[in-house]
Amino acid sequence: MLGERVDELRRDRSHGASWMARRAIEALVEVAEQPAADGEELLGRLVSAGRELATSRAGVGAIAGAVGRLLAAAGRHAQLDADQLQQLVREEAESLLDGRNRAAASIAIQLQERLADAVVLTHSASGTVREALVHTPPARVICTVSSPQDEGRAFSEELRGAGLEVELVEDDKAPRELEWASLLLVGADTVFRDGTLCNKSGTRELAEAAADESVPAIVACEVIKLAPMDAADAPPAPEFDLTPPELIDRVVTEEGAYLAEEIRALVDRTPFLQEGYALLRLG
Repeated sequence: MLGERVDELRRDRSHGASWMARRAIEALVEVAEQPAADGEELLGRLVSAGRELATSRAGVGAIAGAVGRLLAAAGRHAQLDADQLQQLVREEAESLLDGRNRAAASIAIQLQERLADAVVLTHSASGTVREALVHTPPARVICTVSSPQDEGRAFSEELRGAGLEVELVEDDKAPRELEWASLLLVGADTVFRDGTLCNKSGTRELAEAAADESVPAIVACEVIKLAPMDAADAPPAPEFDLTPPELIDRVVTEEGAYLAEEIRALVDRTPFLQEGYALLRLG
């Protein structure tokens, strides 16, 4: 089952980072349910599985963040009997998945003033962005096709189904649309400690065009997608591109809205990020 889930994550090109994180956590819970002699043996098995899951998709920090948080909680209680640690893993997984929903709702609330009456351009198909747009429908949404997977087509239809006014544009025409937009809003696969955004290829070009038009570039990103390493230290992720912090106006998380250069402090005061990445031997 673990091999199937790793392969699923490695191959998937139609879902966002939050969905992948959920699938990884569900896989870890399945691993935890297997018999173990004691808590230490179970933790070792979880760490091994977690490393496979976390490295299945370079660039998707949500997987490493979610897996790392679960492992960090298990690591602090490895002295428990196996059945007690299994119960803790189940409870932590449930809390983590529920927390993701609360995080997206918090981000949506924080974005409502920016979205009201705005013309918003977005790229790819972020679930966090979707929740914010549906919570506060802007005057108009411009979605990119987001090739080569073209997930923007289904995303635009989903938004139309929720009652929003949506225009779908080809990727090569999207930068010119920023002449009419008042906000560039994207999700995140990872935001690194130095404030660099890793996201769908094409994001950097849009951020550069937004800067040329003095259009704010906002990143909607749950804390679990932050990585306690700088972008230069991360493994290459060919399907993504890197947007430097100077092109980002704000990173909006459930903990608040931050300048890109302030992400370092947020990462440093979030213990599970360092603990989890250390167990995963990432960074």
